[in-house]
Amino acid sequence: MERIIILAASFAISFLLCTLMTRILIPKLKSLKMGQKILDIGPRWHKGKEGTPTMGGIAMIISLCLTVVVTMIVGFINGRFTSVTTRAALVFGYALLNGLTGMIDDRVKLLKKQNEGLKAWQKYLLQFVCAALFIFGMRITGNMSTALHIPFTSVTAELGFFYYVIAILLLTGVVNAVNLTDGIDGLAASNTLLVGVFFSVMAFSGTLGGNDMALLGGVTVGMCGGFLVYNFYPAKIFMGDTGSLFLGGIVVGGAFMLNSPLTVILFGLIFILETLSVILQVASFKLTKKRIFKMAPVHHHFEMCGWSEIKIVTVFSVITAVMCVVSYFALRGLM
Repeated sequence: MERIIILAASFAISFLLCTLMTRILIPKLKSLKMGQKILDIGPRWHKGKEGTPTMGGIAMIISLCLTVVVTMIVGFINGRFTSVTTRAALVFGYALLNGLTGMIDDRVKLLKKQNEGLKAWQKYLLQFVCAALFIFGMRITGNMSTALHIPFTSVTAELGFFYYVIAILLLTGVVNAVNLTDGIDGLAASNTLLVGVFFSVMAFSGTLGGNDMALLGGVTVGMCGGFLVYNFYPAKIFMGDTGSLFLGGIVVGGAFMLNSPLTVILFGLIFILETLSVILQVASFKLTKKRIFKMAPVHHHFEMCGWSEIKIVTVFSVITAVMCVVSYFALRGLM
């Protein structure tokens, strides 16, 4: 019953807060002239989106923080449960650190009045530090071992030092993957919302569940749903790197909370494919001077093929939903 209460309360509070905060932010960001700059190399019809307020991820960050505070207060008064465990706190902290990195990047873009912020190495260095702090925190609190669970089995492989290498690659890679996915209205938020539903289901699935997972799932679904009220096509606000890096931290942090980091490759397949499309496009052009896709990331390829933004979001979301079901069965060995 406690998990149901936490899940329902965190969803309702975060949804209402994020919807309200986003509504407040739109005119505020417009007055501060914090509008999105559109690269000339992108689809030409995206030029019409230039000037749309960005850094909307601030609304999600605020809603997360306030929701956690409210649930902690309610839990304390109720005296029946602790709303935030160490694991959940570490995941939220990791997401917030990545959101701060995105905020710095967005701010640089706005100051330069272009769509290029921090240099790639600067951005990755900050993400590396965030990942290292998360791993350190998980390790010293006893929430991480060097044994890696193999999806679809009950097998765990002891990797020693190499576990940390894989962890860093997953943490920074998925965060950047969600960032790349945020290229059309509602795409990143819709797919992350479905991942939040998956986390919510896992909260009630045996040993993998818990109050922390219920809180993570409820907050993720709530804040993504609230943001989509204004971010779904045609978007009135963009999340910016502030939001996409923040959501990336939630997505991959949740995989570590499930004690099966590799599962993120399954339920986060769309994010992974977006990254692979960019890697393949760059490698192909450098090696053969030919492009595999009409434009990368792959959602732009489908745009160039004539798909509407709504169709792309719908198809990609269906794929994520299916892969979340697959992920459920991949984790059966840990339940």
